[in-house]
Amino acid sequence: MALTLEQALARALGESQEVRLARAQVSLAGAQVTAVRAQALPQVDASLSYTRTYRSPFNTGAVTLPDSMRFEPDSTGSVNERLKYLEDNAAKAGLGGIASLFSSLPFGRPNTYVGSIKGTQVLYSGGRVGSALKIASAYRDMASLDFREQVSEVALQVRRAYVRAALSQQLEQIAQAALDQAERFLAQERLRLKAGSASELEVLRADVATENLRPQLVEARNAAEVSLLDLKRLVDLPLTQPIRLTTALVAPTFVDTTADPDPTRMADDRPLVTAADRQVSIRERQVTIARGNFLPSVALQMNYGGQLFPDRVFGLSGTPLRRDVSASVAVQLPLFTGFRRMAELHEAQIELDKSRLQLGQLREGVQVEYQRARGERARALSSIAARTRNVEQAQRVHDLTVLRYEQGLATQLEVSDGRLALLQARTNLAQATADFLLADAGVDRALGRVPVSASSRAR
Repeated sequence: MALTLEQALARALGESQEVRLARAQVSLAGAQVTAVRAQALPQVDASLSYTRTYRSPFNTGAVTLPDSMRFEPDSTGSVNERLKYLEDNAAKAGLGGIASLFSSLPFGRPNTYVGSIKGTQVLYSGGRVGSALKIASAYRDMASLDFREQVSEVALQVRRAYVRAALSQQLEQIAQAALDQAERFLAQERLRLKAGSASELEVLRADVATENLRPQLVEARNAAEVSLLDLKRLVDLPLTQPIRLTTALVAPTFVDTTADPDPTRMADDRPLVTAADRQVSIRERQVTIARGNFLPSVALQMNYGGQLFPDRVFGLSGTPLRRDVSASVAVQLPLFTGFRRMAELHEAQIELDKSRLQLGQLREGVQVEYQRARGERARALSSIAARTRNVEQAQRVHDLTVLRYEQGLATQLEVSDGRLALLQARTNLAQATADFLLADAGVDRALGRVPVSASSRAR
């Protein structure tokens, strides 16, 4: 399976568990914003209940009055007697209808239906609801910024793993080429021994030099296998899947550093620093909420209800509906909470101070990280030019030494030294190229950048 660096980035940013977790956190933050926003919206509840009464203290009969409270004038008496009775018992004249007043009350009714719709709207909360909304919005921004940080971090890890794997494979190829070269030289020495133009000691020396290169090849091959395993883990490939890296380790001859952002200002564009700034905003709103606990809260409540008392369970038709409509304004102010509110305010102010200090430290740390990566990139780029010339010179020295040896003007030790110098020069050039690519990835990470080819896939 051929795998380019762009393909590795796209696969990792699409399958990485870290990226998926950060994406889920963004969705969670959006849901939390909706939940907090609900506090500022009206809350409406509806309820409906049915009650069946089998026995009640109120269904034992009608209300009866004692004899002393009854108003019963004698209709057969004279006018004077009836006037006298009326004057003496005028206070009892209205008690006779008491029983009829309670005859229509719901007490003791066999069937009762009660329905209601209640609404509540917060009118004033001392700034707590508004601050909670701003906190939720800032938290959502933090989740989005954290997602960008995770994408940038995964991209850095993949680029590092790919470069190291490609470097290990290149070092393996260099070691293999050096061993092949030594084996060809050994074969020539054996032919010369048979021809009588070389001694057995020279053949033994060539054989020893060849065998000394084998451990380096084994070590390089093992390092290449381990680095490939790490790359497969990051891009979520089976560890047994054979892959072939097709993006060569190539460094530019020149880097335009004038396009780099100003180190004193770049930190504010880093998602990590912006997220820390959002954290400061959250702490400020938490202080507002803590202060709002000392202020009253005002809420408007409205209720619309109705009751039915049918004689039969489903005999709703023809039964009059008794409505109940009310509205109220509730004001709540905690007077004493055991100094809890004061402690919460003090705690919120301390957390605010801590977040501001952490923001300053983080901004300085990002600037140092950026400057360090830029310096390492410049060092690696200058080293590449010097080591490229060194490889050319080492190759020329090796070729001339072999030629002089064939002419009898150089020793076998000089040939071996030339071969080792060429091997070391090629290794140093490959390492310098990898160092540049790793440092360039570090610069992008310090700036919070993501490769364009992978950023669209990660969104």
